[in-house]
Amino acid sequence: MSHTLAHASLHVLEVKHSRFIAQAAPASSAEAALAFVSQVSDIGATHNCWAYRIGGQYRSSDDGEPSGTAGRPILAAIDGQGYDQVVAVVTRWYGGIKLGAGGLVRAYGGAAAECLRLAERRPLLALEEWRIRCTFDDLGSVHVALAALGADKLSEDFDESGASLRLRIAASRADALKNQLRDATRNRVQVIGSDPE
Repeated sequence: MSHTLAHASLHVLEVKHSRFIAQAAPASSAEAALAFVSQVSDIGATHNCWAYRIGGQYRSSDDGEPSGTAGRPILAAIDGQGYDQVVAVVTRWYGGIKLGAGGLVRAYGGAAAECLRLAERRPLLALEEWRIRCTFDDLGSVHVALAALGADKLSEDFDESGASLRLRIAASRADALKNQLRDATRNRVQVIGSDPE
């Protein structure tokens, strides 16, 4: 199971007088990740290198460091610890001693890895989105079933034949909800479609 961060995390590392501050946060979209990068980057620093992973989407930046020595090691730290929907920024203040390519990879990757290792984890639940139709007579039973199994009602529309609802539920509870809807309405609820998120 993948995890994200429960909240933002920070770790400070010093390597040969260069100071590295790693900051990581949960991010459910590329826009949220880039907003965090902008928010925590220090324009007075030598480099603000970063990476994010959101499902199959990922990006990284070396921000002026030699290619492949900062952004990719940060991304490897995210992936190596089983995180998803996470962004990490490692800010460096140059201390006067060159670290070399290997030293940079170890410093950036190590700072990000330690920041993530110390952070509080939160499991990412697989979610499904459904559309269902029901009659007005069954609407109360449908609402009870949704509440009992923790489904989120995203929208509810009405026409002359009844209601159409869009909902989101944890994939692990999907079968239980289908069974409860079937039993509560004598199989009159129609599941129009489900899409894993």
